[in-house]
Amino acid sequence: MAGGLFALLDDVAALVKLSAASLDDVAAGASRASIKAAGVVVDDAAVTPKFVEGVDPKRELPIIKRIALGSLVNKILVILPIILLLSQFLPWLLTPLLMVGGTYLCFEGAEKIFEKLGWIKHHEEPKKESKHGKKNDSDAEKKIVRSAITTDFVLSCEIMVIALNEVADETLLSRAIILVIVALGITVGIYGTVGLIVKMDDIGLHMAKKDKPGTQKFGRFLVKAMPKLLAGLSVIGTFAMLWVGGHIILVGTDELGFNALYDFVHHLEEPVAAIAGVGGFLGWLVNTFFSLILGAIWGGIVAGIAIGFTALLKSGNKDDKDHKDSTGQEDDEVPADMAAAESSAADASSTADSTSTADHGAGSADHGAGPKPNYAPNPGKDSSGS
Repeated sequence: MAGGLFALLDDVAALVKLSAASLDDVAAGASRASIKAAGVVVDDAAVTPKFVEGVDPKRELPIIKRIALGSLVNKILVILPIILLLSQFLPWLLTPLLMVGGTYLCFEGAEKIFEKLGWIKHHEEPKKESKHGKKNDSDAEKKIVRSAITTDFVLSCEIMVIALNEVADETLLSRAIILVIVALGITVGIYGTVGLIVKMDDIGLHMAKKDKPGTQKFGRFLVKAMPKLLAGLSVIGTFAMLWVGGHIILVGTDELGFNALYDFVHHLEEPVAAIAGVGGFLGWLVNTFFSLILGAIWGGIVAGIAIGFTALLKSGNKDDKDHKDSTGQEDDEVPADMAAAESSAADASSTADSTSTADHGAGSADHGAGPKPNYAPNPGKDSSGS
């Protein structure tokens, strides 16, 4: 009896150890997946504050909360089931999908660099501010939230696919738990940070009104630091996108059988990786540097193609418009010429009528109330004869 009880306790202990090991694996997988998605996370944190520019400060946090809930719905209820099904039944499709997301990251990073260099025009966000009425304010908030959630959906897809790729070898249940943890952690982290960023100037203003000089100084520092922080996040986000996107392309091409790029970078990693103590960090640094270069080149090519294609479409539309305008102008010119000719003919007819009327008046004076004179080829001679 006692032996059976001890055996049961041993089984329970083993089950607890197994559960703990599983939880450790889940935690490690979630941490690994979250770190790999860092590039998209930084970019998301840099992009989102722009959606609440010009909004009533009292409505900033409620709007961010609504965006965060929409982002969580995107990740857990829409994206997660789809990518889990793909990983279970079509796992070979994950690498191409991941490379598509990586290409998009590279494109976004390269486009931001092109904008900074002045090679292309900056995409201005439309004003999301309402001026009159509660109903208009509510409609404006809905548009802000909808626009932000749409942008977040693309970034969330990349985050979840990148995270899934890091734990693709886990069981289906472990993958699902890990991805839910990643979705919750990243969403709370991103939008908590965003909320802190957008309220940082308000916190600074509040502190600047305090009595203590040190508190006032720190408050003014916060107010001045916010634009620099957003600018810094934008730069870090750009380089992070190029790094993460380039690394995805590097590993993806190797998995698809194109090994030259990966082997080249791996060959450069080996000498520094052998250095004791700092070898691991230096190897990561080399890989990151060349991933960044690859991401910039890859993104530059894609952005160049996209810009050229867009310019070609605009040129075609402009030519069509010019052709229509010129055709319409020619059609307008023909009636104008005809109208001028008709006007000249009308003037000539009017002149002739005036002359005829004058002659008729003269004839009436000569002949009185007699019959209408018969105008001969030489009326002067006939008149003298009568």
